[in-house]
Order: sequence, then structure tokens, then C-alpha cells
Amino acid sequence: MITRMSELFVRTLREDPADAEVPSHRWLVRAGYIRRVAPGIYSWLPLGLRVYHKVEQIVREEMDAIGAQEVRFPGL
Repeated sequence: MITRMSELFVRTLREDPADAEVPSHRWLVRAGYIRRVAPGIYSWLPLGLRVYHKVEQIVREEMDAIGAQEVRFPGL
């Protein structure tokens, strides 16, 4: 599936977020992968969610290859 950048909902920032202390956090927010909803609560934006699902798929394939089992814990 090919998606044009003009069709994506991407919210990028020019400046570093004031509350971001870790470089990876700054990069994810500035690039439009995640967005802060409330203190300590973030939502995945479409571009970040695509990356998240891709990584999840790769990890699941590798875990299946070695016969591992998946466990899901409640999110708080």
C-alpha cells in the first residue's frame, strides 16, 4: 500500500517540546509520531501507529519462529 504524504494526518513541530527531556521523546513528538494528551498520556498519530504495527509484526514473526508464546497484560 502506497500512501502519499499529502494524504496523511501528520502534525510536526518546528521547536522542541518544552516538557521533553529525552532526545528520543523530542524526536517522536517533533516528527509527528506521538502527541501528548495529558501528563504521562500519549496518543499514537497515524505515522507512529504504522511504525508501531510494523515493529509489532516483526517481533511477532520472530517470536513465532522460536516457538515463543505471546502474553498481554492490562494497560493502565
